[in-house]
Amino acid sequence: MALVSAGLILAGCKSAPPLTETQAQTMIQAKYDQGTATPITITLTDPGIVQGVTDKYWNRTKVYPNGLWADFTLSPEGKKLISVPGGGDVIQWRPMTLGDKNYSVNVDTVAATHLRALNVRNIQSDIVPGASTGMGCDFDEVVNFTGVPAPLAAIGHNPGNQISTQRHADFALENGAWVLKTIQ
Repeated sequence: MALVSAGLILAGCKSAPPLTETQAQTMIQAKYDQGTATPITITLTDPGIVQGVTDKYWNRTKVYPNGLWADFTLSPEGKKLISVPGGGDVIQWRPMTLGDKNYSVNVDTVAATHLRALNVRNIQSDIVPGASTGMGCDFDEVVNFTGVPAPLAAIGHNPGNQISTQRHADFALENGAWVLKTIQ
């Protein structure tokens, strides 16, 4: 009896095709590429402000009497590459103390890009709501600096900028093929 039951169970079970890292990455990237491209938000700390002056993206146009605050106006080249949230062309630098390591301001790239999915790993069976067979994987969601000049991308890699986040993706087996269901 046990042998017959085992035979019925095995006969009714079909193995799912494997989900490879390449397949998972391709589906995740396709999802990102289908979305609207967005600007990259770059957090400027003291080193970034200095780099932007050196790279001629902005110029210091006003220093306040306290010696700490300054206004930096975007250069013609800077205006092609960067926008200041809230509008205008002035980056208002207002740290609380000299060398304030916690002070920062944000600027956005004019170029809009899509995030990148990299380093897919840990593919394993997973419970996916609404699916009888599911798989999950972890991956890195990375800011894509393609099309951004190298000096500006370098500023975007300074401390204070989050250029990579670990995410998890769930896939369901539908009609014999893996389909991306969610990204968390």
